[in-house]
Amino acid sequence: MSQNTVVIINSNGMGQTDVTLSHKLVKSFLNMLDLGGKLPKAICFYAEGVKLTVNGSPVLEELQSLEEKGTLLIVCTTCLNHFEIFDDLKVGTAGSMKDIVDIQWAAEKLITL
Repeated sequence: MSQNTVVIINSNGMGQTDVTLSHKLVKSFLNMLDLGGKLPKAICFYAEGVKLTVNGSPVLEELQSLEEKGTLLIVCTTCLNHFEIFDDLKVGTAGSMKDIVDIQWAAEKLITL
């Protein structure tokens, strides 16, 4: 587990590019965290980022592996409800903005994708 690093994912993928490349990049990033043993304390998902935690996400397997190894996955409840996908949540824990703020505030390092 990395010192107290929190990753923030606030888009449906990584980078500002077409969705296919964006998904490929985030999949690779999550794999490198997992396989490289660089496990963040938590990953916070909000805005479009919550779409990576629901049915049909191309990175469910990677996120499940990180979660099984102890990384906390916090998914914005407000965002899930906004996109009407709350019931499709497959990985992580639905949390409030307070939960996300508390995790970020306690972090020694924040990485935003």
